[in-house]
Amino acid sequence: MVGVAEKASLFRALHVPGSPLLLANPWDIGSAKILEAVGFEALATTSAGFANAIGKADGTTTRDEALTHAAAIAQATSLPVFADLEKCFADDPEGVADTVALAATSGIVGCSIEDATGNPDQPLYDLDLAVDRVAAAVSAAEAAEIEFTITARSENLLFGIGDVAMAIDRLQAYESVGAHVVYAPGLATATDVVAVVESVHAPVNVLAWPGLTVEMLAAAGAARVSTGSRLFRSAYASLIEDAHRLLAGGEFVFRNVPSEFADFNRTMTEIDGSTTE
Repeated sequence: MVGVAEKASLFRALHVPGSPLLLANPWDIGSAKILEAVGFEALATTSAGFANAIGKADGTTTRDEALTHAAAIAQATSLPVFADLEKCFADDPEGVADTVALAATSGIVGCSIEDATGNPDQPLYDLDLAVDRVAAAVSAAEAAEIEFTITARSENLLFGIGDVAMAIDRLQAYESVGAHVVYAPGLATATDVVAVVESVHAPVNVLAWPGLTVEMLAAAGAARVSTGSRLFRSAYASLIEDAHRLLAGGEFVFRNVPSEFADFNRTMTEIDGSTTE
């Protein structure tokens, strides 16, 4: 079995500008095993997918819940597993460092830190505090026994605050204090991705976005492409659509479902046997 330290080093090495790591985001053990069997090289949790799957809204899970979930995904697969830890469940740098220190001993290989406050009246942390929080995360990661990767995120585009230039300013500030990867979810064009890539030295993660393709993002210089909550939302959209059809008296037609239960169960049995426990 490959140890966590080896997985952590592999994960860091997989970030190659122009040949991006495709990072799929499972929401439970079953989806993680499926994505591993399909052929992804690394996985990442999704805060929204996990929260919704246990009946909660994104941003309402606890640190213990998120870390326990990430550790379970890591234990269930042989792949490096990165964790979406939102704002690291703390406003102050000390709390951020505590979260990262715990995460680095949980079996995962890295985590994200967002600069969103969770407060609708002030959606983003002031830049000075945001930078201090990233610096604390990096310091805690560097003190870990593994090559723990910190991805610093600028959330301004998701909140409709400022523009790509503002995102670049924030990402450059996070890079200056040691962020290993930078990420501005919401980049909607290849031109925007190129602008970010050319403005920083750290590897750039890009969220899968309608109208973009892996090939376009590779050409733009992305080093990682993640799916966020999109796979989860796609699966649950099928659930909702099929449920409404049934309640409306519709046909027993379920989107993309094999006709025989045994076929799918056999596939899951094969998948379960393909991972190292």
